[in-house]
Amino acid sequence: MSCYQLLAAPLSLYSGKARGYLRWKNVPFREVLSTRKVYENEILPRLGYGMVPVLITPEGGTVQDTTDIIDYLEAHEPGPGVYPQGPVQRLAALIFELFGDEWLLIAAMHYRWAYNEDFAYQEFGNTAFPDLPEDERFARGKAAAEKFKGSLPFLGITAKTAPAIEATYEEFLRAFDAHLAQHDFLFGSRPSIGDYGLLGPLYAHNYRDPASGAIMERIAPRVAAWARRTHAPQHPLSGDFLPPDEVPETLIPMLEMFAREQLPILQDTLADLQKWAAENPDSRELPRITGFHKYRIGGVEEDRAVFPYPLWMLERVLDHYASLQGTERDAANAFLGRIGAGALKTMQVQPRLARENFKLVRV
Repeated sequence: MSCYQLLAAPLSLYSGKARGYLRWKNVPFREVLSTRKVYENEILPRLGYGMVPVLITPEGGTVQDTTDIIDYLEAHEPGPGVYPQGPVQRLAALIFELFGDEWLLIAAMHYRWAYNEDFAYQEFGNTAFPDLPEDERFARGKAAAEKFKGSLPFLGITAKTAPAIEATYEEFLRAFDAHLAQHDFLFGSRPSIGDYGLLGPLYAHNYRDPASGAIMERIAPRVAAWARRTHAPQHPLSGDFLPPDEVPETLIPMLEMFAREQLPILQDTLADLQKWAAENPDSRELPRITGFHKYRIGGVEEDRAVFPYPLWMLERVLDHYASLQGTERDAANAFLGRIGAGALKTMQVQPRLARENFKLVRV
């Protein structure tokens, strides 16, 4: 094997994130469509469960999870990186990755199944069964995709929350569009880890799916252009982060949305993790869901499952903050206070979480 292989799918949210990064990093790779046969012959034997994207290294190793994929390639491939060196920029970039991966997921799933259902069924069929006739691909895709549509209530996506999801998503789009009037990416002319966190939901679902793509083009055409540019870069390994550790004022409304909407959920999730750990002292591997709780989006309250995985990504934010000292810590404190996320200064994920053998465990 002379290059990397990316086992992925066009409609997959996290495949879009990994693919865009690989293209910008100028890493030689070959994409392999994650058909039913690829799942049976490659993905399941490697992971023990079905999930994309999966990166196979030239040596035959396996890397799964987009954050792990990006970090692996940052460590093993030469050239500029996507992690800003400025301490506050890096803190903001990690927050944006967490926000995109785990919070914009709600809007991505809502718009796919509220506005693009038949398109999604066809895409599922085209991915899993590319050799079948088109109508049969649709029928098989619909059967395969029902579980994804069925997951919406677990994410807190209901008829009650739908108007609030759309209102907050459109608020985000307008804020990001205003920022992109001045900058190519979040922190200048080079994409960051935060850009790739946003890319998954904004490209693979909400731009690429036709009905929601039309909404994005209407409300935030610069965001649509950013999605195209970030997913298929024309000048890989180019660009710079803003000096000296600048977080543009135009990003503040988006970061305030993180503090207002997602941070309370992370606090609840942390409390639930500690409850689960106390009740399961002999269990290392975490379940996908540890319980249920109330959450609020756009001022609307609804029931939602508690997913511990975002706490692993939150650890990355908190670990970076904990590494700062002196004037760097002072600058970070001022930044967190500015966006309303001062609670991050004292949060600790306990027990610590890690990924071992492609699973989330406590350590």
